[in-house]
Amino acid sequence: MALLGRCALLISLPAVLLLSLGGRASGMGLPPPPPMVNFSIGVQGVVWCKSCRYPGYFPPMDASPLPGAEVYLRCKHGRRALTVPGRSGPGGYFLIQTSRQMSSFTSQQCRLYVPSSPERACGVPAYPSGRNKGLPLKFQEFVNRGNGLQGMYSVGNRLFRPKYPGRCY
Repeated sequence: MALLGRCALLISLPAVLLLSLGGRASGMGLPPPPPMVNFSIGVQGVVWCKSCRYPGYFPPMDASPLPGAEVYLRCKHGRRALTVPGRSGPGGYFLIQTSRQMSSFTSQQCRLYVPSSPERACGVPAYPSGRNKGLPLKFQEFVNRGNGLQGMYSVGNRLFRPKYPGRCY
């Protein structure tokens, strides 16, 4: 019986020490918990008009870049959702950079949408076909930003075409 009492005292002694330290386990030689990682993502791509010869026409693709296209990144997991808007600039290129914590979403839960073309004459979705089809994210690299890591993704090209080929006006 006396042996059982000593074992209980030895087992409870570390618990008392931890409580007396106020939860500061690092005082006992344990490493401090890792800091929160500020993880954001960046998504880039280009919006094009297939077969129209607008400024910046690129013959190998038979397409012209479409500046001013509204784009948005949509991430969804259960009830949680995040939408980050953007716009294509000169050359049809866009880059969406999130400033929020993105650690609760995986790249498979995010898609990039370009709901419509800024050029009325070139408004039919060619790739991917359909207005509500989002483009999947393809990982490129991690970029070290001053406030944490950013996962850089690409979605490639979003193509529109004219309703009537040869009528680009």
